[in-house]
Amino acid sequence: MKLNKKAIILVVFLSTLQVCSQEILTKKEALKITLKNNFGIKIANNNIEVASNNKSIYNTGFLPTVSASSGANYRKGDQTNKREGEVAATNEAITKSYNASISLNYTIFDGLGRKYNYQQLKETYNLTELQAKETIENTYLQLFTVYFQIARFSNNTDNLSEALAISKRRMQRAKYQYEYGQSTRLELLNAEVDVNNDSIALINSKQLLSNAKRGLNVVLGTQKDVNYNVETNVSFNKLLVFDELRIKTLSNNTVLKQNEKNIAISEFNVKVNKSNYLPSLGLNTSYGWNKSENPAGAFFGASTSSFSGINAGLSLSWNLFDGGSTKTRVSNAKIALVNQQILLEQQKVNVENNLKNTWENYRNQLFVLKAQETNVLTAENNFKRTEERFKLGQVSSVEFRQAQINFINSKTAFNNVKFDAKLIELKLLQLSGDILNVKF
Repeated sequence: MKLNKKAIILVVFLSTLQVCSQEILTKKEALKITLKNNFGIKIANNNIEVASNNKSIYNTGFLPTVSASSGANYRKGDQTNKREGEVAATNEAITKSYNASISLNYTIFDGLGRKYNYQQLKETYNLTELQAKETIENTYLQLFTVYFQIARFSNNTDNLSEALAISKRRMQRAKYQYEYGQSTRLELLNAEVDVNNDSIALINSKQLLSNAKRGLNVVLGTQKDVNYNVETNVSFNKLLVFDELRIKTLSNNTVLKQNEKNIAISEFNVKVNKSNYLPSLGLNTSYGWNKSENPAGAFFGASTSSFSGINAGLSLSWNLFDGGSTKTRVSNAKIALVNQQILLEQQKVNVENNLKNTWENYRNQLFVLKAQETNVLTAENNFKRTEERFKLGQVSSVEFRQAQINFINSKTAFNNVKFDAKLIELKLLQLSGDILNVKF
């Protein structure tokens, strides 16, 4: 008896050690890894950085331009001079000249085009942030779709393992009964077929589980070993109210917010094009130095001259008529603005309709989840009673097998509905703009 106890303790210890060897990837850890390594999120963050560079003051035209230049010339050649009818020639005359300057140019007024362009760039940056947020939201949903798929396959695999264990016990029982002449070989063959079918179902489920884990690694952006488990517990937000979701959706939905930014960008685009109707005023100033060395000629001696000083000026330009191109651009910009406004109204209708459909689907799934939970209890109770009667020889193996299948199918159906309902809940939170605030 002491030996048996020691053996039981050893088996329990080894089983615990095997379970602990598999890492548990929690939902919170999966989110952390995804936000850090996901390829799509990395690209979205880079796009935000580009938009930030574009809206900086260095890209607006508000700063002046400063340039410097310098040069030197050397000339050697024969020179002929004519003065009062006399002609004189100088051979190998050398002329040298030097120059250096620094200049500053600044546009004082350009019809407010710079101002509206800068505001347009800031709205473009805000739009890029919203696009990145949408990418993150979609990645959240993608992550948990795969994560809960792994949880689903894990539970289903456990159910199929349980079914296979039951079938093996039944086959062993049929084998003993056949050996002692208490049943026919047909009962044993039927039991063997059911064991084979359950084994095949279990192998296929394990393959689906492995594939899903590799798919999760793609979302995580890692090459992590697939030998890990996930959390299978699911809790639902019981505080969701449709009217509150609708208000949040119309105010915070990422797609609608992007359309609003597109309208703002289009409004500034109209103003940018209108700025071409106004004149532009520019300032230019420079400081320069020039020096030249001239050779001696027949009528004059060698000379050197230099000049240094400041040069400044204002320039005003006004395109009074450009053939109507500005008028055309303004008209087209106004049409583009109207189209963006129409698109916003269309998106509001689509998003609100999607919210209603998703909400109704969510409520139905919660109802089905309760019904499936009841079915599991009923099927489990029916299976246990059938199993007891089967051991007593009061039901056939066919009836026992059917009760077993009903029990496993009810548990599988419950798992499927549970995870489907949670994903629909996350979709509701995405529509309302709250998915990034989910706590796991």
